[in-house]
Amino acid sequence: MKSLNVRTQKHTQFLDITREIQSSLSDLGIQSGVAVIFVPHTTAGVTINENADPDVVEDIADALEKAVPWQAAYRHSEGNAAAHVKASMMGSSVHIPVEDGRLNLGTWQGVYFCEFDGPRSRNVWIQAIER
Repeated sequence: MKSLNVRTQKHTQFLDITREIQSSLSDLGIQSGVAVIFVPHTTAGVTINENADPDVVEDIADALEKAVPWQAAYRHSEGNAAAHVKASMMGSSVHIPVEDGRLNLGTWQGVYFCEFDGPRSRNVWIQAIER
């Protein structure tokens, strides 16, 4: 298993971590199998989406803010309930096929770390399951 440290700069931020994951897979030496990407935080997540146009992740962040506004009648006493809800909506892990040592993503796909309670220093865990 490999661990990436991710440092976010904004309250809500989507960081393309595809290259870092690929580098970690190379370090692990997996040629064929599945990469499991896991975020061990309750106010951050991970997703796969388009990485060719940066407006896509901005649109996602805007839509999530409209659906789950930061200020609302939440019961969670820490004041970051919206971040917990958004993280649950995005999910804490993704699974990606690996072939010939490379992530087998679609042409326009990238892996994004999703920060909802930043700025913070976070971890992303990468586990390779070889076939």
